[in-house]
Amino acid sequence: MNRIVEELKKVKVFFIGTAEGDQPRVRPFSSVAEFEGNAYICCGNHKEIYRQLSVNPKIELCGMYDGGTWLRVTATVVEDNRVEVQEAVLNDPTGPKQLYTAGDGRFVTYRLTEIKALKYNFYAAPEVIKEHD
Repeated sequence: MNRIVEELKKVKVFFIGTAEGDQPRVRPFSSVAEFEGNAYICCGNHKEIYRQLSVNPKIELCGMYDGGTWLRVTATVVEDNRVEVQEAVLNDPTGPKQLYTAGDGRFVTYRLTEIKALKYNFYAAPEVIKEHD
């Protein structure tokens, strides 16, 4: 399994940060899936996050593990709306299957690229999980 997907599933709920002009925006997410070895997130094209990512595709994800460590991921997202990608994301246990259908024109999937992921704790230097593709 893709290590980024594996780590994000361990934290269960993670927060995704985007930018809207000079205002940061943060919201909780839990849907993350793997397809062709890549990490994917998703949203609906009627949501503010879609408009924000259309202007600035850079994101930061952050989530807490049990036990006081946390994960921070920076990445650039690339829209990839192939039906097979959407099906893989929807069929993942974290996928929003109750909200969307693959190819419905509303569901949007993003591949994470230019990834830097670090695992932090209060007592040691960060552990590098991944540094770029």
